[in-house]
Amino acid sequence: MRTLFDARVKQHGLTLARAKVLLHLAREEGVTQSELACALEVEQPSMVGLIDGLEKKGFVTRRMVERDRRAKGIFLTEAARSETDAILEYADDLRDQILEGIPEEDVMVAARVLERVARNIGAQSSFC
Repeated sequence: MRTLFDARVKQHGLTLARAKVLLHLAREEGVTQSELACALEVEQPSMVGLIDGLEKKGFVTRRMVERDRRAKGIFLTEAARSETDAILEYADDLRDQILEGIPEEDVMVAARVLERVARNIGAQSSFC
């Protein structure tokens, strides 16, 4: 699934990592660089590079955060919103194709199991 998704976002001039940043911002806009790095499990220096690249493409802007004047929130630009909408639509279509023929209740059980596995791994990890 990652390979298929990566091939599609490349058509939009993005890398998988940059697409993941855009998709996260589409769900939770205004997070700080640190919060974004933690959520995506990316080291801070790598996140700086990802955001710098997206900013150069005109997809994100950095703005002061009221709760912490030293921090800057990351926001999508209008150009990024149309790209993000196209990526989300493709992701939905890809998910539907991959899960075709699998009963919804089986998908829900698998999702719960994987969420629990992720929580257990997170409890063992000290990434953030």
